[in-house]
Amino acid sequence: MSDLDLQVPAAFDPFAEANADNSGAGTKDYVHIRIQQRNGRKSLTTVQGLKKEFSYNKILKDLKKEFCCNGTVVQDPELGQVIQLQGDQRKNVSTFLVQAGIVKKEHIKIHGF
Repeated sequence: MSDLDLQVPAAFDPFAEANADNSGAGTKDYVHIRIQQRNGRKSLTTVQGLKKEFSYNKILKDLKKEFCCNGTVVQDPELGQVIQLQGDQRKNVSTFLVQAGIVKKEHIKIHGF
């Protein structure tokens, strides 16, 4: 029976990253970039965790102009101000924030599928 012993893989939790203690909305030292699915192929990209000293409206204006998409700044009671952009802009937003010098690359967490 030793030749035929089966190894059962451990259970994989796809939401472990989102449920981890250090990746929640309570951490202030990371900028979280997420995607939310809407209807069909439509999606939203949300950016949260930027420092309060930055002007969210100016960052949003530059993001909209750079990526040719629409967006808004939403005030959330738990998360503070959150930038929402149309479409899947996760990679674009992360490279933009690093190149503009707003956030260092190691302080960005990209969530989603």
